[in-house]
Amino acid sequence: MSETVAILDYGMGNLHSAAKALEKVADGQRIVVTSDPAVAIAADRVIFPGVGAIRDCMHELRSRGLDQAIFEVAASGKPLLGICVGMQAMMQHSEENGGVECLGLFPGNVVHFGERYGDLGERLKVPHMGWNQVQQEEHPMWEGIDDYSRFYFVHSYCITGLPEEQVSGRCDYGLRFAAAACRSNIFAVQFHPEKSASHGMTLLSNFLRWQP
Repeated sequence: MSETVAILDYGMGNLHSAAKALEKVADGQRIVVTSDPAVAIAADRVIFPGVGAIRDCMHELRSRGLDQAIFEVAASGKPLLGICVGMQAMMQHSEENGGVECLGLFPGNVVHFGERYGDLGERLKVPHMGWNQVQQEEHPMWEGIDDYSRFYFVHSYCITGLPEEQVSGRCDYGLRFAAAACRSNIFAVQFHPEKSASHGMTLLSNFLRWQP
């Protein structure tokens, strides 16, 4: 019986590109876009994408009961992938929108680039947009992807304060930040794999085969 991969739809952004990218690398898996918590909980693998403001993101998750679905999937041991704002929402707290409590699956915090200064003392331009290199830490999700490969980023907030053992990838944009996080059956990335050409497709393919 083929696996089902659920992409969470909570009204934040166009999920078409993520679904199409997954369909290209699926090996018999059924890709479904859903806003139904029961469908997400029943799926074999779950992807939690996101764009936009974190306060809206958390509001929509909670109003649809998808926050509880994410907690259940995280506790179940099933593979769970967070993308962009999906990764940020997995942290403890974000300073966006005056401060927002997030899901707390990781102990990190989300901070604004524009309030930080780079190594040369210059204010950082936001958003951080375009291709940038990711330094990897060993993890099955990086299989077949060279260290320091480039991925596509679009974000004004970044993650700090993660324990070293939960940082699976780092990126440098004047300051170094966590570009990927991992814990047990959860992997999360700040970049957009569906927009990251062959390296992004390899990462999505790895997720469909990952056995945490």
